[in-house]
Amino acid sequence: MMHISQRPSTHANKHVCTLSYPSIRPQITHIFAHANVAAASSKRAVACLATAPLTTTLEDTGPPITQEVVDRSHETDFVVIGSGIGGLCCAALLSKYGYRVTVCESHYLAGGAAHSFDVAGYKFDAGPSFFLGIGGPPGDGSPNPLKQVLDAVGESVESKQYDRWIVYPPSGGSFPNIAAGAAYETTILQQGGPEALRQWRELDRAMKPLQTAAGIFPAAALRGDLGVALTAARFLGPEMLGTAFVAPLLIGPFSALVDKHVTHPWLRAFLDLECFVLSGMTARDTLCAEMAFMFAERNAGRTAIDYPMGGSKAIIDALVRGVEKYGGRLLLRSHVDEILMEGGRAAGVRLQPASDRGVNGGKQPEVIRARCGVVSNASVWDTQRLLPPGTAPLEWARQSAATPALDSFVHLHLGIDATGLDPSMECHHLVVNSWQGLTKPQNVIIASVPTVFDPSLAPPGKATVHCYCAANEPYDLWAGLDRRSARYKALKEERAQPLWEALERFIPDIRRRAELTLVGSPLTHERFVRRHRGSYGPGISAAGKESWPGPKTPIPGLSVCGDSCMPGIGVPAAAASGMIAANSLAPVWSHLTMMDALLPPVTSARAATTQRA
Repeated sequence: MMHISQRPSTHANKHVCTLSYPSIRPQITHIFAHANVAAASSKRAVACLATAPLTTTLEDTGPPITQEVVDRSHETDFVVIGSGIGGLCCAALLSKYGYRVTVCESHYLAGGAAHSFDVAGYKFDAGPSFFLGIGGPPGDGSPNPLKQVLDAVGESVESKQYDRWIVYPPSGGSFPNIAAGAAYETTILQQGGPEALRQWRELDRAMKPLQTAAGIFPAAALRGDLGVALTAARFLGPEMLGTAFVAPLLIGPFSALVDKHVTHPWLRAFLDLECFVLSGMTARDTLCAEMAFMFAERNAGRTAIDYPMGGSKAIIDALVRGVEKYGGRLLLRSHVDEILMEGGRAAGVRLQPASDRGVNGGKQPEVIRARCGVVSNASVWDTQRLLPPGTAPLEWARQSAATPALDSFVHLHLGIDATGLDPSMECHHLVVNSWQGLTKPQNVIIASVPTVFDPSLAPPGKATVHCYCAANEPYDLWAGLDRRSARYKALKEERAQPLWEALERFIPDIRRRAELTLVGSPLTHERFVRRHRGSYGPGISAAGKESWPGPKTPIPGLSVCGDSCMPGIGVPAAAASGMIAANSLAPVWSHLTMMDALLPPVTSARAATTQRA
């Protein structure tokens, strides 16, 4: 694999990447001009240059405004394919490190699965709605990798904090799930009884050493090369000796501990539910390290949930500002047709023509050359399709193609009349139709009413509602359907019925209140997020032989980030993957400088002590 080293150049106003391939330690030497060049570059206007008009996020909601046709060809240091949270975190940090970065996004909106969209005065989140540890002041010691990236690039997100979501079990009624330690135990006692609580406490004790091990290294210290020995050194201490004994458990399935300590049927199902909401898989397949982190946060009292004011768009906007303020650029409506290969390495991208009336009549290919490399934020399957035939080593291509895919989504976005709604209504709601077979189609349904916190997301007197099935909608039901056909529209209405019924658990007259209805299918997700089969993400089981890959690939100059990489699925994991990819491409001394500003040694030690408490 190649590593990047960086040093100031004696030749002002030039950025040069040179390649060398020593037999033991191959490197890319990236030579930069003095700091005044970086300062000047940060003042360049960022242009979103492509056209390729699309419809909006959900079908039949009207086309967006087109943009002027301009040749997008240029040369940069890094091209990042995709503006999901992983890609934007990577691009923002690479820009902060001093590289020229271009992000290419197919959609006319940035954010990937986390983008937001407006329809008729209603503002909707397309994807994630649970965020933890993103709203504190800079340098607050949040272990959330997304917050660490925002801190590193000097950006922040205003948020409202809350402490619970409401669970609607199959038996009827509801109960609050409050993650704080004592309240969580109360829920277990009330729902499962004394034996469930006893087994929970036994599991919690067994998880203690894993919590310590999972909390030793913040994501900001991680990188995908031997430089990690230097960046992680400041966090080493006596507790490291104990991690060798629990490391096999951390990288194994959470069920290894659950099966040993928990037999109570309700508690096992509830733990499976938490795993499913986190990873799209049950305890049998969820990485134990993910759950150890959640246990550590709960026991440390860091359990507040944050809702970003303005929705997930506020997070995406903050990351885009982080890219642009250091001279990076974001190109919307700029679909990458192919990764360019030159001399056996990834050297840039070729864009899909903007239109038949585009540059040179659409005949001249638009190419962005990358002196230092390409980072793909596309999925593991879609990244393979971007490579020229025969480029990928056969074994890597085979493994990528064989990566199991989780099921897709059905989304229901509603604009409703809020007159007379219960003013004490909570934002987040989770409906479980059966404790058996939690991952079965449309069994677990999640809903949010974000106007509870931010009324500006809807017109006066109205409310926005987002309800969805995640990782449990079979793509094969939809495969091959014409999105303009009556059959497609009928299937959307049919598959949305369980979502309506879930909403009726807490807003009984929701159908009467609805003034705007948008249904998104796996084909919607596949089309607008450019996602293989509209998948929720890779279903890499912690119980299997395969593991989540890191940022490096077998192709020189090509790195990857996003939820197809370690540490996996979810907003914190995607942000961590982008951070790790950027750190791995930056010279280790630049990485250490970033850590000095972001994680001062005293703060780091205090954070580690808090996590061990």
